[in-house]
Amino acid sequence: MQQEPALFSRHLRARQDRGHTVLEFLGEIDIAAAIELLPQLDRVTARPHARIVIDLRPVEFFDCSGLRLLYRARARVLDQGGQLQLVCDHPLTLRMLRITGLALLLPPHPTLDAALGQPEATSGSV
Repeated sequence: MQQEPALFSRHLRARQDRGHTVLEFLGEIDIAAAIELLPQLDRVTARPHARIVIDLRPVEFFDCSGLRLLYRARARVLDQGGQLQLVCDHPLTLRMLRITGLALLLPPHPTLDAALGQPEATSGSV
């Protein structure tokens, strides 16, 4: 099976790590960034049985546009029988995830190792 090349843009860096596609969101994730990220994120989340980790640690700013991206990615991955993990350690972003309830659907991990160490059965499904 051919491996897709890594995605690189101003707001996204992708790589493979321990059988997962790790998507690092970069910089400011606002509506303009979300428009740029959406087609790339949709392409990755359309794969059957994808194992994806979204890493928000390099993000400097994150608004409701970013929350919509996470919710959409989660729904698409679960619809395809995949697994989605989230890495986040920024206090304000963590607060947004908790306040909106997204943290219940997509529990954040403090490190990439913690996210990759999770059993597949706990993919954030409700």
